Amino acid sequence: MKYILLMFANEAEAPKTPEEHQAIAQAWYAYMGEAKAAGVLLDNSGMDPEGTATTIRVREGKTLITDGPFAETHEQLGGYSVINCANLDEAIRWAEKIPTAKYGSVEVRPLWEPKE
Repeated sequence: MKYILLMFANEAEAPKTPEEHQAIAQAWYAYMGEAKAAGVLLDNSGMDPEGTATTIRVREGKTLITDGPFAETHEQLGGYSVINCANLDEAIRWAEKIPTAKYGSVEVRPLWEPKE
């Protein structure tokens, strides 16, 4: 089953110093290397800061375009991983290894797969 791991963090609490950035980069390389070697990592990417987001809504046939994220929150979506695991328990074990879990949160959601 495929799961998406959505990584949320407060940008103000993200690593700031060069040493913190280096440590988090090494933790990411370790996670990605381990997930690739295990054959579970299908896709992974980070996102630009929330200020670069554009939100689209269509109401009564009219498109509304807003700069910024959908809602005001303390934590912003910063990236994702798509993994292929046997079950939710395995997906949770991989989510625990994501560095963002140490200063933000990781939401685990099964991906919808249409039945043919």
